[in-house]
Amino acid sequence: MTPPSLKNICIYGAGALGGAFAAKLALGLGEQARISVVARGAHLDGIRTQGIRLWEAGADSPLVAQVTATDDAAELPPQDLVITGLKGHQLAAAVPGIAKLLHPGTRVVMILNGIPWWYFHRDRQSGHAERQMEELDPNGDLWRLIGPERIIGCVAYQGAEVINPGEIELSNNGYFVLGEPSGETSGDIEAIAALLTQAGINVSISPRIRDEIWSKLMGNAAFNPISALTKARMSEIMADPALAAMVGQVMNEVKSVAEALGSRLAISIEERLERSRRIGPVRTSMLQDLLAGKALEITPLVGAVVSLGKLTGVATPTSATILALVTQLDRQNLLAAE
Repeated sequence: MTPPSLKNICIYGAGALGGAFAAKLALGLGEQARISVVARGAHLDGIRTQGIRLWEAGADSPLVAQVTATDDAAELPPQDLVITGLKGHQLAAAVPGIAKLLHPGTRVVMILNGIPWWYFHRDRQSGHAERQMEELDPNGDLWRLIGPERIIGCVAYQGAEVINPGEIELSNNGYFVLGEPSGETSGDIEAIAALLTQAGINVSISPRIRDEIWSKLMGNAAFNPISALTKARMSEIMADPALAAMVGQVMNEVKSVAEALGSRLAISIEERLERSRRIGPVRTSMLQDLLAGKALEITPLVGAVVSLGKLTGVATPTSATILALVTQLDRQNLLAAE
């Protein structure tokens, strides 16, 4: 049974990953929990009129889930669990809405790529515990109004794309790693993991969530900006010797910064590159955003690697060059979309 403290669940930012979570929770939990989503624009309209249509990998027909959908969090009651599907650069603008959903015991699972704003909260590995990162949390609003003590980290290994308003396609049978910033296996995280498992979502709990963050970032920091700069899919990047070499250089820089902050990455760069060769013709999330004329997720994926390299004295020349290039690309892309 669903724990009684997790009856009201909101997915804030029900795009590709968030929408998939919402659909699976609504279908898997039924009347045991009230599932709502905060979305916007044509995607919101599609969810309202036809529900969330979710194509799982290899499926012949979509799952269809009906959920309460709004673009105004104030219309919803306080929630027991909030799951955010927003990218890191979208969170600051969403703080007022997320804050309206909170009661004293609300936990917030943030599905994020890259370095999260709460990274140093209760961090026992780096020597920088409780350090705040202005570039990830302008004015400290996330830290102050959401609170790092509410956060459960989440690293996603799930390819997903919104293919039509209200319609989401998954490219693989993904999995998700949850972790308390403190490394503790709390009752809260166990209850949330059980809830997600009941809904058919493949999850595990890590006592070292920062290691998981860096392991995922090895790929994201390389493939996302390079794919945006070249408009190439992952298989095309790995088929180009020069681009594949650049990917390896970025991965090496990310690994060096991670280790300087006390993280241990179980996978080698060679193993990570070999896995990347098997992923296939996938468009990264940054390439998807570029083609859609949206702002790019630069700071959590690339900028934070460079800034944390400066903090730890680790040189990141390739990442710094890519950061300059993709920042200019983002500016030009947004101007063209106006």
